Parts: sequence; structure tokens; C-alpha cells
Amino acid sequence: MKGALLIAGTTSDAGKSMVVAGLCRLLARKGIRVAPFKAQNMSNNSAVTVEGGEIGRAQAMQARAAGLAPSIRFNPVLLKPGSDRTSQLVVRGQVAGTMAAGDYLTRRRQLADIVNTELQSLRDEFDVVICEGAGSPAEINLRATDLANMGLARAGNLPVVVVGDIDRGGLLAHLFGTVAVLEPEDQALISGFLVNK
Repeated sequence: MKGALLIAGTTSDAGKSMVVAGLCRLLARKGIRVAPFKAQNMSNNSAVTVEGGEIGRAQAMQARAAGLAPSIRFNPVLLKPGSDRTSQLVVRGQVAGTMAAGDYLTRRRQLADIVNTELQSLRDEFDVVICEGAGSPAEINLRATDLANMGLARAGNLPVVVVGDIDRGGLLAHLFGTVAVLEPEDQALISGFLVNK
């Protein structure tokens, strides 16, 4: 196994995408072969990859920061919201249908297998993989179906750094609360905190 790390956030928009991009650029400049990875993204902002597929725009930017062309490998599952209840499902860059919230439960195992396979492939090829979480790992109502936060960290035995945005106020409470609500097995993977801005 090669090195990998998960950047999780206390909230959406805590700065995870930029932190991942910054770490990718820093490591690439040091001659370390690094790749970004976001297991599952929910966004209508996508970018075209070298394979002709689509991934989240943030992962395309992170790839460029790492000195790489955007690839479907860096964001294997993309959900593009179409309404309050359905999303277009893009798997490995290709549209795989429309999915309602209830459908997610039935497809989770298949999607988890895809995510874990892609992450392992990147870990085998690169020196370091910097993973980006989605939203917050403290959304415990979503933990059972989580593919991008502590579910990914536990599956890949990844150390986790929790990022919080100091401009939002209450940062220490956000950091403490995020860890406090996690299961003990997830808490054990928390390796550090990063104050953004």
C-alpha cells in the first residue's frame, strides 16, 4: 500500500477542495507522484476528462494542480441533481441512469466496490493519493451509506484530517462536535485538524 489521506470538513464549503488542490500542488512540486480522489461528488458543475467522460470540476482542478490530465479515475461517482428527489448518476464518467434517494440504498454496494477498486488502483500507481470527503463526516444520519467520508476512510484505513473554516465562527465547536458524534472506530482514524483561512 502506498500513502493516502482523507481531507474531511466540518461543513460543506469548509475549503476541502482547495486544501486537496494545494496539497497536490505542493507534493507535485517536490517530485512526489500524487493524485486527487473524490469517491462521490454531488454537483452539476462537471468537466470533461481525457477519456471523454465527466467528473466534478473541482477534481479536474485538483488533477491540474497535481500536474495530471483530468481522469474519470479521480471521481468515479458523480451525482448531478435534477430535482429535490432525483439525480443523474454518472459512474466512471458515463451516465448510468437517474437515481432517486431510495435507489441509492440498493446500489450502494455496487458503487462502493467501484470506489474502492478505483482508490486501490490509484494507490498502487501513485506515491500519494489525497482524497476529498463530501459535506461533513458528522452527518451521522448518512453514515450507513457513506462512500466519501468515514466509510471510505474505514474501507481504505485512511488517516483523516478535518478542515474547518475559521470565518464561519464557532470553529472549535465544529471541530470538537464533528469528532464527538463519530463512532469510536471512525474517531480512531482522525489524525489532525486544519484551520482554513
